[in-house]
Amino acid sequence: MAPFTEYLRPILKSLRSDDDSFDRLNHRYSAAVLLVFALLTTMKQYVGEPILCWVPGRFTGAMEDYTNAMCWISNTYWVPFETRIPNPDDPKPHIAYYQWVPIVLLLQALLFKLPCVAWRLLSYNSGIDIQAMFKKLERDEIIEHKKMKSNVKEVTRYLARYLDATRDQPHGCCAWARRIMSSYLCVCVGKRRGNYLYMLFLWIKILYMVNGLGQMFLLNAFLGTQFTMYGYQIIEDLINWRDWTETGRFPRTTLCDIKIRELGGNIHRHTIQCGLPINFFNERIYMFLWFWLVFVSAGTIFGFFTWMSLFSVNERKVFVKKTISMTGKGDSIEQNRDTKRLKNFVTKYLRMDGVFVLKLLAKNTSDVVISRVVYSLWKRYLKRHKELQPDGLPLTPKANDASSPSAPPTDADDSEPPKGL
Repeated sequence: MAPFTEYLRPILKSLRSDDDSFDRLNHRYSAAVLLVFALLTTMKQYVGEPILCWVPGRFTGAMEDYTNAMCWISNTYWVPFETRIPNPDDPKPHIAYYQWVPIVLLLQALLFKLPCVAWRLLSYNSGIDIQAMFKKLERDEIIEHKKMKSNVKEVTRYLARYLDATRDQPHGCCAWARRIMSSYLCVCVGKRRGNYLYMLFLWIKILYMVNGLGQMFLLNAFLGTQFTMYGYQIIEDLINWRDWTETGRFPRTTLCDIKIRELGGNIHRHTIQCGLPINFFNERIYMFLWFWLVFVSAGTIFGFFTWMSLFSVNERKVFVKKTISMTGKGDSIEQNRDTKRLKNFVTKYLRMDGVFVLKLLAKNTSDVVISRVVYSLWKRYLKRHKELQPDGLPLTPKANDASSPSAPPTDADDSEPPKGL
C-alpha cells in the first residue's frame, strides 16, 4: 500500500487547485467518475458479449453472429411478456441508447471539464497567476518556519503589486459613480474596477450549475425516459418491489425484427428474442449518476450562494478582520480606532478581487499562512495610509515624486520580482 501511495502523491500534487472544493467536485471528481464508467461500458461492449440473441435451431453459427450484430446496430424494443408481440410493420418504441452509452459518458465528462478550462484561460488574462501563489503556500513548501516566512513575503509582494497595477486612477465627473457601482453593485466589471476575477468566478459557478442541471435533461432525451425523476422512481420501485420486467427501464430481454434475403429473392422476416446483459451495468451506472448529479448540483448551488456573500462589504470586513485576528493583532483595529481604515483597506485597496483571492487562498491553505498574508498586506497599507486621502483614495501624484502611491516602489523588497512568481 505504501508504494502505491508514494506513486499517487506526485500525481495528486501536480493537480491544480486554483478554485474551491465545489468546483473540483465538478471538473475533477465528476469527470473522473464518468471516464471510469465510459471505460467499463466500452470494455463490456468490445471485450464481452453486449447482446445475445435466441435464434432458431436451423441457424448456423455465422447466421447467429449476423443476427447478434444486426440486432445490436438496428436497435431492439421491449414488450412485456404478458403482451402480444406486435406485427413487424407496427410502430414500436425502439431502445436506441445502449450502443452510444460510452460516447455520451465521454461527452458528459467533457462538459464537466469545460467551465474549468474557461476559468483558467480567462483568469490568466487578469494578470495574476493564482496557481503560482497556491504553489508557494502549499503545506509541503512551508514546513520550515524560515521558508514559510519567505514564501509568505513573496506572495504578499506579488499580490500587492497586482493590486497597485490594476488600481483605477479616478478621473472625470462620474468617477465616484463608477467606483460605487463597481465596489458595491458590480455593475461596472473589469480589472481596473477590482472585480474582474470575482465576477468571472461567479459566472463559472453559473456554468457549473447549468451543466449539472442540464445534464439531467440531456439524459432524459438520450434515454427516452423521465430521467429527471429517475431517483424517485427507483425508490418507489424498491418500496413496491417492482423490477425492470414491470417498469421497462433498462430491460434485459428485448425483441428484434430482422429481414434475411435468401436465394431466389425471397425475404424472410424473423422476430428474435435477445438478451442485453449490458443493460444490467447501464442501470447501475445511471442509478448512481442520478444521485451523483443531484448531489453535485446541490453542492454547486450552495457554493454559489456562499461566494455571493462577498457582495456585502460587511462580510468582506468580517473575513479580513477575523483573519488578522488569527495573528493576535486583531484587537489593535478597535483599540487604535482603525475601523475606518479597515473599511478603506477592504473597499479601496483590496477591493472585491483582493478579498476574493485571499478567501480562495484561505480555502486551499492553512489559517496560519493566510493570516500572515493578510496581516502583511494590512501592515503594508498602514505604512502608506498617511499618503492617502480620508476616503482612502490616492493623492494626485506629483511629477517625479517617488513617495506617491502611484510611483514605482522604491523599497528593496519590491525592486525585483519574487522568485517563482
